[in-house]
Amino acid sequence: MRVGVPAETQSGERRVALVPDAVPRLLAAGLDVVVEAGAGRHAFAGDDAYREAGATIAGDVLADSDVVLGVGALSPAQIDRLRPGAITISFLPNDDAELVQRLTERGITAFSMELVPRISRAQSMDALSSQALVAGYRCALVAAQRLPRFFPLFMTAAGTVAPAKVLVLGAGVAGLQAIATARRLGAVVQAYDVRAASADEVRSMGAAFIDIDLEALEGAGGYAREMTEDRAQRQRELLTPYIADSDAVITTAAVPGRQAPMLITADMVAAMRPGSVVVDLAAESGGNCELSRPGEDVEHHGVLVWGGKDVASSMPVHASQLYARNVTNLLLLMTDEGEVVPDFDDEIVATSCVTGRPA
Repeated sequence: MRVGVPAETQSGERRVALVPDAVPRLLAAGLDVVVEAGAGRHAFAGDDAYREAGATIAGDVLADSDVVLGVGALSPAQIDRLRPGAITISFLPNDDAELVQRLTERGITAFSMELVPRISRAQSMDALSSQALVAGYRCALVAAQRLPRFFPLFMTAAGTVAPAKVLVLGAGVAGLQAIATARRLGAVVQAYDVRAASADEVRSMGAAFIDIDLEALEGAGGYAREMTEDRAQRQRELLTPYIADSDAVITTAAVPGRQAPMLITADMVAAMRPGSVVVDLAAESGGNCELSRPGEDVEHHGVLVWGGKDVASSMPVHASQLYARNVTNLLLLMTDEGEVVPDFDDEIVATSCVTGRPA
């Protein structure tokens, strides 16, 4: 069977679904790999590297591929070029009714990397976690770069420079990586998460966990569950003094399939010291900060609010390497003797399928 890897078409997307290092695993499973010319250029994976790994380079990979691997969802025009019965694996928002309907009408079996279940057997396929790791690391670097002061402690002949105070809100994969990176850069780090289980993870990274004595909100799959507005308001009140005392605040809180929780209001930003920075990783899903705008810098009372956009894509080399391993592992789970035959009795396969599952 033929596995096609098209170039990504979404604006700002620099990742590629398959890197040259992953090609031999698919060939060993009996699959042919065809990569669109230039598909990996933004991730510094050239056509020659794919050829050396055993892939074929072509101008069009969609019409003749049995399986299509992507990062972002295919466009309607790309879907129309797929052969009926083809399989796609990519990030795919299942709440996009028009896109799902188009895939259904074309007879496409589509799998979404967002829907891979958070179970131990699927950890190697968990693209949300791998890309969150990249984004969390990047956010800490952005905070250090945009803050007009040092992160680490310096003791000099001219006097001592105190380390920056960094607060991370949300201690999932992205938050923990932001904590670890900020600590490596020398900052004093505190963190908060609505899940009680996060406290030990935060402390294991060398940061202090903020306990504001509110009910924990544990959700399915290790995520936090949505909170009521009354609880959200009380949480903001209790977090305000910690935010006001921080030089940099990094927010990573998200609830899958829902708008990001509002953690920081404009008034809370105004209470921060001029020159402080808020880095909002959740800007594209509504924002943890009231002022954040995806891909934009917003200044409010001397405080910079940085809204994240395509954050994992801004580090395309390792983001692509990690994603390629995730998507390859999912594809190989469905491959038997050179044929991709999804077993819908398998929890991972069934849960991640958006269209094409047998009734």
